[in-house]
Amino acid sequence: MASLVSLIDRLTAPADLAIPLPDGSVRCTACGHRCLVREGRRGICQVRFHDGKELRVPWGYVAALNADPVEKKPFYHLLPGSTALTFGMLGCDFHCGYCQNWLTSQTLRDPAAAESANYIKRVSPEQIVEAAVRVGAQVIASSYNEPLITSEWAAAIFKGARAAGIKCVLVSNGYATQEALDYLRPYLNGMKIDLKSMNDKNYRQLGGVLKNVLDTIQRVKEMGIWLEVVTLVVPGFNDSVEELWEAARFLASISKDIPWHVTAFHSDYKMLETPNTPVKTLLRAAEIGREAGLHYVYAGNLPGRVDEYETTFCPACNTPLVKRTGYLTQVTNLTPQGTCGKCGTAVAGVWSEACEMAG
Repeated sequence: MASLVSLIDRLTAPADLAIPLPDGSVRCTACGHRCLVREGRRGICQVRFHDGKELRVPWGYVAALNADPVEKKPFYHLLPGSTALTFGMLGCDFHCGYCQNWLTSQTLRDPAAAESANYIKRVSPEQIVEAAVRVGAQVIASSYNEPLITSEWAAAIFKGARAAGIKCVLVSNGYATQEALDYLRPYLNGMKIDLKSMNDKNYRQLGGVLKNVLDTIQRVKEMGIWLEVVTLVVPGFNDSVEELWEAARFLASISKDIPWHVTAFHSDYKMLETPNTPVKTLLRAAEIGREAGLHYVYAGNLPGRVDEYETTFCPACNTPLVKRTGYLTQVTNLTPQGTCGKCGTAVAGVWSEACEMAG
C-alpha cells in the first residue's frame, strides 16, 4: 500500500477547487463533503491531499480508458448510437458495498484494491483527445471512479475535447458542490447522476447525505446541463414501492423531461449475498416512473426482458423514436433537430453535434 500511495501522490497537480485557510489547512470544494484537509492529511476520497504547501489532486494518468457506446453510461438522449471515449482515475467519495468498479474506486480505502496500481497508465489531456478523435468518438466521458474528485483533470481534457467538437459528460454520484458545477460548466454537455435512494439513512450508509444529491439534481437542471438520472434498484435496500414512488415524484417535480433509468442490481463486491433484481421488480419501478408523469423511463441491465422500457417514445403521440436492445440502437422516427417525425413534438435531449439541448 505504501508504494501505491507514493505512486498516486506523484501523479498530482495543484488543486483549483480549494480554499486556503489562515491556519494553513485547506477547504476542498470538489465534492459535497467539503473536507477540511490539514497538512499531511487526505480528504475522504483519499486521493486529494495536503502536501504541506497546498492541496494536491490527481493528474496525468488514467486507470481505465475505453471506447463505449454512449448508452452504456447510460445516456439515451445524448447523441444516441455514438461512441463515448470514457476515462477514469482512482478514488471515490462514497464507499458503496455494491460498487462494480471497486478495484479503482476504493483505492487507498480497501487494501484489497491495492492492485489498482497495475491499471495506471500515464497520459496527457492532449493524448486522450487525440485518442477520441482516432476512434471517432463524438463524446468524452469521465466515469469509472467518481469524476467530481478529479474535476481538475476532467476540465483539462474537456477543454481540448470541446475545441475538437466533442461533447463532454460526467457519470457521477451527484455529490457535487456549486463550486465544482460552476468550474465544469463551461465544458459540460451532460451529466448522469445516481439517485441511489430516497432514504437518508441509506445514503449515510454509502457515505453521504441525501439532500446534497437532491440539490445537485435540481442545480444541474437549472444550469441547463443535459441531465439523466439512474436508480440502481437493489433488493431490500431501495426497492419498496413507497421509495420508488418518492424518487419518481421528486424527479417529476423538477422536470417531467428528465430521463429516469431504473437499472438491475447484480451481486458484487461486499453484497454477494444480495439477490439480483428480478425482472418484475424492475418493470414495477418503470411503471411507477410513468405513472408519476415522467415522459422518459427506461429499465436497464436486462436487455430484451423489459418490454418497451428500452425504447424512447414521443411524449405526445407515443410513436417509437429510438429503439434499443441493450447497446444496439436504431433511430427510427426522430429528426436530426430532435423532433418527432410523426407529430413534430420537440423531444428533450442533445440529438446532434450541432445542437446543445432540446426541450
